[in-house]
Amino acid sequence: MDRTAQAQARHQAYRDKGWWDGRTLHGAFDAAASDAPDQTAIVDPLDCEALIGRAPLRLSWAEAKNAADNLAAVMKQAGIGRGDAVLVQLPNTAELTVLYIALSRLGAIISPIAMQYGRHEVAHTSGELGAKAFIGITRFKDEPCAPRIADALPAGAKRFAFGARTEGFEPLALDFSEPGSRPASEGQAEDIVTICWTSGSTGTPKGVPRHHGHWFTQSLAVFDAVPLPKGSAMLNPFPLINMAALAGFFVYWLENRGTLVLHHPFDLPGFLRQLVTEKIAYTIAPPAVLNMFLQNEALHGQVDLSAVKYIASGSAPLDPWMTKGFKDKFGVEIVNFFGSNEGIGLVGGPAEVPDPEQRAVVFPRFGAPGLSWSNGFAAFFESKLVDWQNDDALIDAPGLTGELLIRGPNVFDGYLGDTGEDVFDAEGYFRTGDLFEIAGEGEMARFYRFKGRRKDVIIRGGVNISPEELDGVLNAHPAIVEAAVCGYDDRMMGEKVCLFAVVKDGESLDLESVKTFLEDKGVAKFKWPERLELIDQLPRNPLNKVVRPDLKKRLETSSA
Repeated sequence: MDRTAQAQARHQAYRDKGWWDGRTLHGAFDAAASDAPDQTAIVDPLDCEALIGRAPLRLSWAEAKNAADNLAAVMKQAGIGRGDAVLVQLPNTAELTVLYIALSRLGAIISPIAMQYGRHEVAHTSGELGAKAFIGITRFKDEPCAPRIADALPAGAKRFAFGARTEGFEPLALDFSEPGSRPASEGQAEDIVTICWTSGSTGTPKGVPRHHGHWFTQSLAVFDAVPLPKGSAMLNPFPLINMAALAGFFVYWLENRGTLVLHHPFDLPGFLRQLVTEKIAYTIAPPAVLNMFLQNEALHGQVDLSAVKYIASGSAPLDPWMTKGFKDKFGVEIVNFFGSNEGIGLVGGPAEVPDPEQRAVVFPRFGAPGLSWSNGFAAFFESKLVDWQNDDALIDAPGLTGELLIRGPNVFDGYLGDTGEDVFDAEGYFRTGDLFEIAGEGEMARFYRFKGRRKDVIIRGGVNISPEELDGVLNAHPAIVEAAVCGYDDRMMGEKVCLFAVVKDGESLDLESVKTFLEDKGVAKFKWPERLELIDQLPRNPLNKVVRPDLKKRLETSSA
């Protein structure tokens, strides 16, 4: 049976077992709005005025539904419909939240990108997507936003922008009035509803198509690890463009029928203020922020965490003293997330890993044969470790590092425009590129321990950066013979980018000239190197590939 037939058979099994049950994002939204129309649904960031030039909004479910339906009508009038891809660059404000529902209802595909993306990334993503439309914001943090990337968009794409009118873009605004008629719901449960972007080891960002069934099954991992009463308030400080924010908050919010409090870019004083004033039950924060807060006892008396029950974290290793400290001092459970846009969902909550110190360093082996869990996600998610250097031999003993492979109704079906031949194994398991080991004998055999990545991806502040993509841009610098980047450890961001460069004879190179070059190329600022190392030649293997671990070792040696 070929890969397509295998996938079709699995998909039918997912339907037969009720794992893909016909739900849609807009359907879940409608149910919440019907159930609690007057309850607060969406709360804007405190600094909304500084971000996009308008006062913060507090929307009830009924107001959010009116806004979503009115926006869907505008999009439909503009010719956006089922199967049309829409590239979206919006911050975490009510506009983006409402837009997800509007496009879902029309059956269109929303493809969200980071606010940091510049012309370089917009040209690539919009081209790969075949975007029929772009929706952005005129100004962000008092700087031009949509206008600065206009020339990177496909010539035929329709262009829209929230905020002040700007040449070349149709104006959009939220309209909370009662619609004269509600638009029909055209989106179906197995229609692709999102295409998020991830940077792998192959170079430029890759699109990750997911349909409604993928999202609802993925969210169950969070739903069961972070059990909240209906109508709870949750604070999302991560951009609504990838797995952590979408499965961890957006979809959970729809099912919880609670209040989604928005925040981003991260601002600690504002974040702490929202935790208190909005009586937040659940949020997420980078490990470095949690470490800093716990160590700063002066803050403890100023911030009332009595409403907070769970704080998720991840993207960098957690410290056992931190997870234990939050439990002991505040009664807050730290939940350890290991996820990916493609569908990894290893979520360690107190039910799965009761010991908070242990929870910092291991993840439940969801989907491993013979293990049972209270988290319903484990009933359909499948995982295994294989020796990728030995014909994918199965690893079922502790102490051996293997690549994590995953399969299930939450796992995507393949990258945009890719056949999937090298992405999935013969049984349809996705090759994650992430390395784990079984954590030990006895009870510890129930857990995975993270060991690293096969890929050379740099993860800065939870956002993936492809080294190969940066190499390709930097090798065009007029002073550089050849260049390669790698990540280096950073307490706050997890990793930052270091550039190793071989400079042409008679030329000089400094970090500022590199940044100027990348700015001229329209490369997003978060990808810019923050350290420069000049080198006589790059380390390469017999196949002439750059050996990035050797570059990292150089940095560790020089730091020591």
